[in-house]
Amino acid sequence: MPKPLVAIVGRPNVGKSMLFNKLTGRRAAIVEDTPGVTRDRIYGDCDWNGREFELVDTGGIEPNTDSEMLQFMRRQAELAIAAADVIVMVTDVKTGVTAADQDVANMLLRSRKPVCLAVNKCDSVGPTNPDVYEFYALGLGDPIEVSAVHGHGTGDLLDWCVAHFPASSEQEDEGEVINVAIIGKPNVGKSSLLNRILGQERVIVSNVAGTTRDAIDSYFENEFGKYRFIDTAGMRRKSKVDDAIEKYSNLRSIAAIERADVCLILIDAVEGVTEQDTKIAGLAHEAGKASIIVVNKWDLVGKDTNTMAEKTAEIRRDLSYLTYAPIIFLSALTGQRVGKLYERINAVANQSAMRITTGMLNSILEDATARVQPPTDKGRRLKIYYMTQVGVKPPHFVIFCNDARLFHFSYQRYLENQLRGVFGLEGTPIRLTIRQKGDKED
Repeated sequence: MPKPLVAIVGRPNVGKSMLFNKLTGRRAAIVEDTPGVTRDRIYGDCDWNGREFELVDTGGIEPNTDSEMLQFMRRQAELAIAAADVIVMVTDVKTGVTAADQDVANMLLRSRKPVCLAVNKCDSVGPTNPDVYEFYALGLGDPIEVSAVHGHGTGDLLDWCVAHFPASSEQEDEGEVINVAIIGKPNVGKSSLLNRILGQERVIVSNVAGTTRDAIDSYFENEFGKYRFIDTAGMRRKSKVDDAIEKYSNLRSIAAIERADVCLILIDAVEGVTEQDTKIAGLAHEAGKASIIVVNKWDLVGKDTNTMAEKTAEIRRDLSYLTYAPIIFLSALTGQRVGKLYERINAVANQSAMRITTGMLNSILEDATARVQPPTDKGRRLKIYYMTQVGVKPPHFVIFCNDARLFHFSYQRYLENQLRGVFGLEGTPIRLTIRQKGDKED
């Protein structure tokens, strides 16, 4: 069965994201003293006294608002409340009970879920802060004093949550989960694709660039396997990154690539490959991640019999260093070909984790060097002694030779192509390390 889910809710700027970061032990949510920084639901894993559970941070709930973005955020919080087993309502001792707090509390009381009232910003230890008593007026029971900054009271808070989890405590092992990062420039359809995959309004979709600001994890399981999709903020050129929150978002996206097993590199079918696309794809390539080039908004392109072949050739030309990455054309809006993604994801994840025996590698090496002689320089010929695999994700091979200076880049490329020709290795970069005799092996 899935892990229990705890939702952190409350009006804007009471410290929900800071509390989320404190409880998960990592800076997953962006923290900035600006209302509306957290817009989507952000998930993180937690463990307390041997009980594992999932924590979800939500955007601030503004009960009465005309702002389209704030209405989106309220909708996200409502979805989190509906899915949660336990709810933590965060309030601010410094501002006291506000009308917005009362409206949020009334919404939570209607949910009939266990609600823990956390009064945040109680930063000093000692006797109960007298200002806490007014929070009884919310009708949610005994308030718990917490400090998201210092961690005071978080143990009591977690004790309360664990005590109110559903009775069945059997937790299945998640098994082999593939982490998939959805990356690309702003407004290319990353959130729309994730919502299409999950079949629910998981993240806010808007034509306003910069709507998604965090890297957001979503667990998903179907007949093809188990996946954790990471929807990332669109990465803009550095010159366009003009506020602190955007800078954090770009860092989150880079961190999401590092955590991923597979990167879905989204390209806008109408715009084609832009300079920014090449930089983002380059981050995945440099990080050694298995990748799939996903051409989104294919429904908006006028087509004839050669359109797909022409677009493929154009992408191969513009992303010449990603010749190993398969290309899939789809539409997140209509769902066209989205179902074909899972088999591709599984295939490239398996290829990236492939292990090849030293005996088989050296058989390929022997055949390759017999077909094309290693290069010579000033009468001195490159001698290749043997090859072995030292790592996966991506496959990493070490080749031992007599003189690394003779090992021309073009011959390395030739050997890489031989490996791909025999073993496939589609969707994954290959790392080749050249060592000469006498070098120590790591």
